[in-house]
Amino acid sequence: MHNFLRIDGADVAKKRRDLLKVEIDDFRSRFGRPPGLAVVIVGEDPASQVYVRNKVKTAAEINMVSQHHELSSSIEFDQLRVVIEQLNRDENVDGILVQLPLPKHLVAHEVIDLISPLKDPDGLTTENLGLLLGGRRRIAPCTPLGVMTLLDHYGIEVEGLNTVVVGRSNIVGKPMAQLLLEANATVTVCHSKTTNLIEHTNRADLVVVAAGQSRFLGREAFKKNAVVIDVGMHRPVEGDFAGRLCGDVRFEELIDWVSAATPVPKGVGPMTIQCLMENTLKLAKLRMGQMD
Repeated sequence: MHNFLRIDGADVAKKRRDLLKVEIDDFRSRFGRPPGLAVVIVGEDPASQVYVRNKVKTAAEINMVSQHHELSSSIEFDQLRVVIEQLNRDENVDGILVQLPLPKHLVAHEVIDLISPLKDPDGLTTENLGLLLGGRRRIAPCTPLGVMTLLDHYGIEVEGLNTVVVGRSNIVGKPMAQLLLEANATVTVCHSKTTNLIEHTNRADLVVVAAGQSRFLGREAFKKNAVVIDVGMHRPVEGDFAGRLCGDVRFEELIDWVSAATPVPKGVGPMTIQCLMENTLKLAKLRMGQMD
């Protein structure tokens, strides 16, 4: 009988949320205010609106204060700068999140670098990514941190493992590779220009798929008993999965093949939001001089 572990991100996030709520109540009693998260959304991307709703809802559940700034998709960079600089100065805001993707006329890294690195719970400012790369992490990007938290929760030891990360974005791929290296894994990064991708993934003990392509990889891509983490999140408009959430991996093909995998939904997604909240509390404590 093949033992298959379905890695349940929703369950792990809920357990951690209950603990986080206690920490937030403690912070509030010590400093006379709860940690504050400001979410900035530019335009009306439907997937982004779902994410933002979930973030605001989660913040409310754990007694964190959240502000919600919905801005027009036609906003100019200088107008957006005014909004973000105001939040940088707001003493009650500990974390500022600019929801990606942004409208085409705005350059993501230029907008993100308007955020004070001390108020960057996504860990995506140039300064925080640089600290991560330099081995002096202040804050790690939420999705890769969520992946590492899940692996740790389920006792999946990555030290010495042959790991492959599919994708090289600043949000997931690059910081994911860095966190795996920190945990003493051997890391190969693959991407859209990699030749014979499946040759690489087939050799890996652990594969993190952040390819950005719906239902891109199935059983053929993974060796027996590997661990597969699916970071993808798609809602196709046609085909068998039209209107349903799915990932970069064909999860149903893995169930009697790999040793463990994350489903979509209820895999990595809930952990991304959970880590955003944990990072915001961490930054709040840093600002109040409570941590090194």
